[in-house]
Amino acid sequence: MNTISCDKTILPRVELHMHTRFSAFDALTDPDAVVARAAEWGMPAIAVTDHGTAQAFPDMWEAGKKHGVKIIYGIEAYYVPDVDGKSVRTVDSAFVPQTYHMVMLVKNKAGLKNLYKLISASYLSHYHRAPTIPRSLLMQYRDGLLIGSVCIMGELYQAVVAGVGEEELIRIASFYDYLELQPVSNYSYLVAHGKVSDVQILQDVNRLILNLGHKLCKPVVATSDAHFLDAEDELCRKILNEAKGVSDSDLDCPVFFRSTKDMLSEFAYLGAEIAEEIVITNTRAIADQVEEIELLPGGRFLPKLENSAEDLKRLVYEKMHRIYGENPPEIVRSRVSIELSTILNQQYDVIYMTAQKLVQNSLENGYLVGSRGSVASSIVAYMSGITELNPLPPHYICPKCHHSAFITDSSYGCGVDMPERDCPECGTRLLRDGFNIPHETFLGYPSIEKIPDIDFNFSGEYQAKAHKYTETLFGSDHVFLAGTVSTLSEKTAYAYVKKYLKEHGIRATREIINRLTRGLADVKCSTGQHPGGLVIIPQNMDVTDFCPVQHLIDDSDADMCTTHFEYYWMQENLLKFDELGHDDPTMIRMMEDMTGVRAKEISLSDPVTMSIFTSPAALGLPDDDPIIGTTGTFGIPDFERSHSRQILMDAHPTSFDDLIHVSGLSHGVGAWENNAQNLIYYGIANVNETIGSRDDIMLYLLSVGIEPELAYRTMEDVRKGKVLKSGKFPGNAEQQMRDKGVPEWYIESMRKIFYLFPKAHVAAYVMMAFRIAWFKVHEPLAFYAAYFYLQCQKGAFDSGVLGRAEDLRVRIVDMKCRANLSFDEEELLTTMEVAYEMNLRGVHFAPADPLRSDPKRFLITDDNRLLIPLNI
Repeated sequence: MNTISCDKTILPRVELHMHTRFSAFDALTDPDAVVARAAEWGMPAIAVTDHGTAQAFPDMWEAGKKHGVKIIYGIEAYYVPDVDGKSVRTVDSAFVPQTYHMVMLVKNKAGLKNLYKLISASYLSHYHRAPTIPRSLLMQYRDGLLIGSVCIMGELYQAVVAGVGEEELIRIASFYDYLELQPVSNYSYLVAHGKVSDVQILQDVNRLILNLGHKLCKPVVATSDAHFLDAEDELCRKILNEAKGVSDSDLDCPVFFRSTKDMLSEFAYLGAEIAEEIVITNTRAIADQVEEIELLPGGRFLPKLENSAEDLKRLVYEKMHRIYGENPPEIVRSRVSIELSTILNQQYDVIYMTAQKLVQNSLENGYLVGSRGSVASSIVAYMSGITELNPLPPHYICPKCHHSAFITDSSYGCGVDMPERDCPECGTRLLRDGFNIPHETFLGYPSIEKIPDIDFNFSGEYQAKAHKYTETLFGSDHVFLAGTVSTLSEKTAYAYVKKYLKEHGIRATREIINRLTRGLADVKCSTGQHPGGLVIIPQNMDVTDFCPVQHLIDDSDADMCTTHFEYYWMQENLLKFDELGHDDPTMIRMMEDMTGVRAKEISLSDPVTMSIFTSPAALGLPDDDPIIGTTGTFGIPDFERSHSRQILMDAHPTSFDDLIHVSGLSHGVGAWENNAQNLIYYGIANVNETIGSRDDIMLYLLSVGIEPELAYRTMEDVRKGKVLKSGKFPGNAEQQMRDKGVPEWYIESMRKIFYLFPKAHVAAYVMMAFRIAWFKVHEPLAFYAAYFYLQCQKGAFDSGVLGRAEDLRVRIVDMKCRANLSFDEEELLTTMEVAYEMNLRGVHFAPADPLRSDPKRFLITDDNRLLIPLNI
């Protein structure tokens, strides 16, 4: 944290030191604490210059707004003088040039964009152990930047120490906009280790740089090069550096945040007048050159798709009329009209049409797409083909004459649970549809107050193509992987502390160990990328209008770049799609190919499939086997883990709506244990009367007469844990609930909830799970072949899985008796449970055959066995 003082203030350069894409921050304090200290000391401005990165900018921006301190953005770059007029390129370069440190401060918005271009190029084209910036590249983008000579690692300081001649020193110094001096105490380790004979030499170096600045009429400023907030934090930095493998990590280096008084004292050897000049006067001059900059442009910046509004409207009305006829029921018309008109008015049509095109492209490639989150709450999403879930109330609809009948008395949770009927008008067997999901969960209340956030589960085999198709829609230079930043966990921080103390023979009290652990916990330690998030930049803008970009350290040859900022900071400004890879669509595609059965044609009310959620009898298995238990859901997504199976055993679901509740309860926090579990056990409520998803709350409160806005706000407060934390419902909701006859057990149930999934999310998951369960019941060979293929791809398969039921039983029991199984062991245990069940059903493996086996997939033999692939 170098410091540039500014009139009874100092302007710290908060070097949070993310040296590369994988190393940790050196600053052992959060940016808010740094800016708060600056505000406490009366500093009007503070600069942040990480090593080669801008990762701390968003945090500093927020802290600056909070504390009323101007933030000056910059980096401490790894600067490379060009060699023979050519810039240094990549790791593959045979020549590794001398690298120096250099500070770049942003003067204005143009400078910020240029800095982002420099950072991007340093990661994408000039990365060699660190992101380097060649001189020629800097000259290309120098406009709007102030260049400082920095610390002992800077080009000028190194030249002075090397004793080069005055002419060369003048040439080097002339390149910089200002020169820096730092406290000699920062370099006291040089004296302690005999690299420099005494402190006087360090002072003389500073004097020479000062004289150079005066001779060239360049401002010379005093900086403290602070890397942490308080002097006592130095031990935390030593621990962190040693854990990172820094060779000189144990050197004393008091680079803490100094006050103006401290800085004047440090440079008193130059005389009071000079000390004030470099600590106060010149730093004020530097700060005055810097404009106040909003880090991110205000507003929402969406890309364009040609005719997106017209296409969305056409798709929605075509499907509405195709299903419900030329004169649809009012309940359909009004919901479509409210959603669609507001979406078009807010210009969110591009979001919907992008999603529609992505889904359609996947379907054309033979893969279903699972929706995530609450997007299936939207009737527009359903009518445009984005989702499969019809969010309207349960209803009958005639596919021939379009006669319809809606059930709005809450007697059914979803249409597939209603009894089959024939059309009273034409005698055709009626279709049953509707999952009763309010649009407010997705779009807010009233009307649309939320920006539509549409997330998908693509097949893992198709995901890369989905990403490529997104590039096709908007251009490869406008689609970027969403970056993430991970932090040091408390557990890892504690391990670092204990190891350091042990290796250095230091005895410490529990209080000191805890303080050191707290100092390291949550330090940013690595960059990464969202598993499927894509950020889309409008066609008339450049990504550097928002942030730099980079490759990940272990994926430098990737076609797609990653946003340098964590995507969280830009989610209100840019369109982001979560295009995740998932097993369910892959498994369904494989089973479809093996059987010829189309998953979309499977009845979601098939009673035999429904039965395996409460009994393995339909699989031909007894319900008293100690491994199988009383369900048949091994290998069924969302229902195969022991926690979910226990909920099934306790809840006794008998309908599709019950399964939606069970899935929601298994994912909610505070929804099942000591809550719905007790209500069901004591006979107070059935599973479909408990709160399984956030929508259940709003739908129930509306059904008893609570006014819509209060029902919505109550749902939001409960599902976010606000009621649990505060003990209070919004407004007069509690009184209204009692006045409307809401039972006390329901009110108390809401009080215990910390988090709930949206109903649309769990309903979409259950739909996929039910289809997979159908194949397990009716096409077991295809089910097991697809399941084991996917487990092999995850590394959750070994030769022990191929054993007989008796051998598998012994191994399963042994693993279940062991405590603290690793994630990989848990996955393998699940695989063995499915293999055990398969054995009991009379399905067995056939040994691999070099002539018949597939390299990766399990094939079905003529004698109904699974032929083991070659590459297990």
